[in-house]
Amino acid sequence: MKKLSECSILIVDDTEMNIDLLVEALGDDYDLTVAMDGEAALEIIAMELPDLILLDIMMPGMSGYEVCEKLKKDPRTADIPIIFLTAMTDIGSKTKGFETGAVDYITKPFEILEVKARVQTHLFITIAKKELASQNEKLEQRVEERTRELCLTQEITIEALASLAEYRDPDTGGHIDRTKNYVKILAEKLSTTEKYQNILNEEIIKIFYKSAPLHDIGKIGIRDEILLKPGKLTCEEFEEMKKHTTIGYDALRIASLKLGENSFLKHAMEFSKCHQEKWNGTGYPDGLSGDEIPIAGRIMAIADVYDALISKRVYKPPFTHRSAVAIIIEGRGVHFDPMMVDAFEAVNEEFRQIAIKFADCEEELVTLNEV
Repeated sequence: MKKLSECSILIVDDTEMNIDLLVEALGDDYDLTVAMDGEAALEIIAMELPDLILLDIMMPGMSGYEVCEKLKKDPRTADIPIIFLTAMTDIGSKTKGFETGAVDYITKPFEILEVKARVQTHLFITIAKKELASQNEKLEQRVEERTRELCLTQEITIEALASLAEYRDPDTGGHIDRTKNYVKILAEKLSTTEKYQNILNEEIIKIFYKSAPLHDIGKIGIRDEILLKPGKLTCEEFEEMKKHTTIGYDALRIASLKLGENSFLKHAMEFSKCHQEKWNGTGYPDGLSGDEIPIAGRIMAIADVYDALISKRVYKPPFTHRSAVAIIIEGRGVHFDPMMVDAFEAVNEEFRQIAIKFADCEEELVTLNEV
């Protein structure tokens, strides 16, 4: 914290006697600078900012009121405390001074003890304000650093959890990177529509992008002989596979109970549980239909199906981009939310570019580049 003895004061008065009195009273305690008129004072302040200004009101040329107004309009000098020096004691003059931005008055003729006391008081206040501002700035920096650390930890944890499911299913490859980017692109397009412009804001889209990789986290709980089966699943096996939606949801729900209200986990739970629901109510696990299906689930349904179609699997070759788009359009109003299919049609080329960027094999690149 700055010491009083380190403070600088600018004295502005057109009368030498007044200046001599103030210099004698304050010179031993502070670093003083003197100006005889308003213009000279502004020139001095432009070169070096004082900690406090003692400013005469009635001066030839620029008055103290005018000097004060100029200083208060400039962000660089607006916070410098100004104490007016004046022989005027009427309420109107004092009121005008305070309205202009002064913090106090010292009346002439000067009482030395009063001058010292008022100067010391306002310098203490100024030092305290600067120290508080400095501490607040440091606190804000620490909060920002901590927030960045927490966000990074969250992202790393998400990627680690999502990768566990990916390692269980070696066919998925770049599925995580592709689907989270599909979700982002589709949500951004939907945010331009009247229905979703107040729902899918920038913050929600960011949360969608970060939490989308957890949509298949429940596959960790599926037995290898089912999850890794190279051929078509039996009815019993498919029923078991369907449980990955609720396994993931339950795991995330338990975490949410410990963390409390958390929008990130809320949407992650929706991605996990609802991405296999269908618009017409024939999906799983709850058979939801239409707008009963959370937005996250409806968006992921398109992202997940598109990615499954354009990806190579042991039981099928990759579909072309054109074929995948046609299948999703065909599912409009049946498997998928019609409005979201329309948005997908508008950004399908961006989907293709994402698929190319994160393709798992040469065969997928070939089909994605087919016209």
